[in-house]
Parts: sequence; C-alpha cells; structure tokens
Amino acid sequence: MTILVVEDDPDIGSLLRRGLGEEGYAVHVVDTGAAALPEARRLAPEAIILDVMLPDHSGIEICRSLRAEGFAMPIVMLSAKAAISERAEGLEAGADDYVVKPFAFGELVARLKTHMLRRSDAPQSGRYLTAAPLTLDLETRIARIGEAETRLTERESALLVVLMRAAGRPVARGDIFDQLWADQGGASLNVVDVYVGYLRHKLGEITPPGQQLIVTVRGRGFMFKADA
Repeated sequence: MTILVVEDDPDIGSLLRRGLGEEGYAVHVVDTGAAALPEARRLAPEAIILDVMLPDHSGIEICRSLRAEGFAMPIVMLSAKAAISERAEGLEAGADDYVVKPFAFGELVARLKTHMLRRSDAPQSGRYLTAAPLTLDLETRIARIGEAETRLTERESALLVVLMRAAGRPVARGDIFDQLWADQGGASLNVVDVYVGYLRHKLGEITPPGQQLIVTVRGRGFMFKADA
C-alpha cells in the first residue's frame, strides 16, 4: 500500500519515510505543495499525510483541491498550529484527521490505520454496495441516490461494481477489460469506453445537475468520484 507524504521538514519527512516503511508501506515524500497534486494523480495512494504550512502552498488548499478532484483516500494533516479554529479549518477542507506537531509516531500510525480501514475498498458483503452518494442493489441491479433510482443491465452493474470498489482511485481500461471482457471473443478495449458512456448516461438520470460520479483520469483510466 502506498502513502504520499507532503512535508517540507526533512527530519519529519525522513522519520515518516523510515517509520512507515518499517510498517510495510511504500512511502513517497515530496516537499512542496506544487508537487503534491501531480504526485497524488500519478500514485493514487491509499492515504496522504499532508503538512499544513508548506513553503509554496497551504496544505488546506491542497486538501480542498484533492477532494475537488474526487480523491477519497484518507488525508491526515500535520501542523504546529493547535488552535481549535485551525483544526476545524483543516477538517472542513476535507481532512480525515488533524495531528499537531510535535507528534508521537505511534499515535499517528494508529490514526492513519484507523482511517484507512474505514475507507477500505475491500468487497462488501451482503446485498448492497455503497460508495456515497450511491447505493447499488446487487440483486436487482438498481442504483439509488436518495429517492431517485435507475436499473442497470448486468454488464453495466458489473462495471459499476468494479469502479465503486476502487472509489477515489483510477482503474485502468485494461484492468476493467480483463475483469469483464477478457473471456469475450472478439471484444476490443473500446468496449470499456462504450459501457462507461452507457453507465454515465444512466447515473446522470439520478444525480444532481452538474455532478458526475464517473470521471476520466487522463492516462490512468476511470474513477468513481465518491463523496469525501
């Protein structure tokens, strides 16, 4: 599992790289806000540790930008600012947690693991699959947002399941094809784009105007944009 650390203090960055690496994570560290978004797009990490006070950008604004782009992974903010108003601003920007420096590494890891577990994309058991704001009935293939609903075909439903279980992370066209069409003789990679179009049309019938649940991530595939 990959964790992106955005931290300009080299000592803290080194501590997190070493400590999280010993916990079994693949850790990537960048030290500027300008590098944060491109690296998040490239890596699609399972979690982000984000410093609030960076030399070029505010971590608060970076957090907002990540959520606006549909990234749903846990974001834990680090800051020397301990005021309640500062914490509230970070959480309102979309962070899952706000840890004040200096911090105990063990506590940070425990908090991070808790949030990652809550956001786990492991297959859900039972009849319903949910990735806010959408709920899919796996038996009837009815997708619902509030009181609005639409019925999907078997293939549309299967595609939606793949995307919902990876909510907040892009899924490559090739991976989708391998899961859903590899055993279909004569099918080409373009079939993925066709069915994404079908699915977007049906979900568009039940989503608020201007909201899109399935977005294209250039060079990486398609992503279900779950609520933060």
